[in-house]
Amino acid sequence: MKSQWDRFDKMIRPEGRIFYGWRIVLASAGIQLLAGVLWMQSFGAYTVLLQREFGWSKAVVSGAFALTRVESGLLGPLQGWLVDHFGPRAILRIGLILFGVGFMLFSQVNSILSFYLTFALIAVGSSLGGFATIMVSIVNWFSRHRAKAVSISQLGFSMGGLSVPIVILSLELFGWRATAFGSGVIVMLVGLPLVQVVRHKPEDRDEVPDGIRSNDEPTNDTDRPRVQADRDFTAREAMRTRAFWLLSLGHASALLTVSAVMVHLVPHLTEGLNFSLAEAGAVVALMTAFQMLGQICGGYLGDRFDKRYICIGCMIGHSSGLLLVAFAGSTMMVMTFALLHGLAWGMRGPLMVALRADYFGPSSFGTIMGFSSLIVMFGMSSGPIIAGYMADVTGNYQGGLALLACLAFSGSFCFLLAKPPQHRTVVKTSDHP
Repeated sequence: MKSQWDRFDKMIRPEGRIFYGWRIVLASAGIQLLAGVLWMQSFGAYTVLLQREFGWSKAVVSGAFALTRVESGLLGPLQGWLVDHFGPRAILRIGLILFGVGFMLFSQVNSILSFYLTFALIAVGSSLGGFATIMVSIVNWFSRHRAKAVSISQLGFSMGGLSVPIVILSLELFGWRATAFGSGVIVMLVGLPLVQVVRHKPEDRDEVPDGIRSNDEPTNDTDRPRVQADRDFTAREAMRTRAFWLLSLGHASALLTVSAVMVHLVPHLTEGLNFSLAEAGAVVALMTAFQMLGQICGGYLGDRFDKRYICIGCMIGHSSGLLLVAFAGSTMMVMTFALLHGLAWGMRGPLMVALRADYFGPSSFGTIMGFSSLIVMFGMSSGPIIAGYMADVTGNYQGGLALLACLAFSGSFCFLLAKPPQHRTVVKTSDHP
């Protein structure tokens, strides 16, 4: 036990003081918590209330979510270039202001056009002020503990899911308009101070990745990086590799299930399975609890074992979980879905970042992630549309969710084939696969 504590203490305080990179991780978690609880994880609850008030179809409401994902994907290359050249802090600040203002305008929506326009603004703000921008900082500050750092930062998004019942309570007590306006205020009051903690590279503070100087040798083989770069890839070089396209396609197939669940889980539970809105919120919270557990496990395992094989197992979890909730005949089947999908989502999410950084290096990471988002956006945008359209046509979500589960399973083969590009030297760290 003492040995484990010593290793943990050395990871957090490699030179006898807390490494500044971990402060960035905690601030990043706070920023992602805002996006998780106020928008991404709560969108399904807003969907139910918008349909009740305006009578819009499922396809219309989910189409707004899908279009915002397309918009964010198209923004990706430019966003990545801006972050790589101007640093994440400036971009985060702009994004959070747009995010907050978008929520305030959303509270005044009274037509489909205004609904789509305000959600477009929210999408741009959440993209610039969220995950992709934050990850550029983290992959530069960490190498040996990269998967753990990414997973801890994403715990904020998961905690947002756990907090969804609070948002639902606000929606029921104060209505969706007041809740949306208040969300915009919270984004700016809480998010902007957190942005001040973020720095682009450790050199900005006379630090080094992981806080470990070059003359400090790892004390355990599992502390060594699994992939060592001869030099970092440029974005153009990365896009010429098979690994870039396979990782992007695998990521997109996973987000088919994630996006569909975000938008349609609450409507499916309330309309198809006769759950109350509060009970559906509890299922989201349970799923998110397992997501948090998955993130912790994924960060720990991802720094020790082949990330590709972990991702394959996660894709199987996504697919089987979605099939269970699609044809659920009991509460136990819904709870099993929450376990499988939550664990798969939590474990796989950090590894999407860590794998790209391991393969291509941190120097052009923002731009590489930006171009990858052009592919990934098809999974994030088409999942809700497919599920929503098939539900409108057939009267239930079963067929749409089953189709998405099959498509997600096919993505496991992308990860199987996505071997490290030859431009880099693979360093074997242990006898584990």
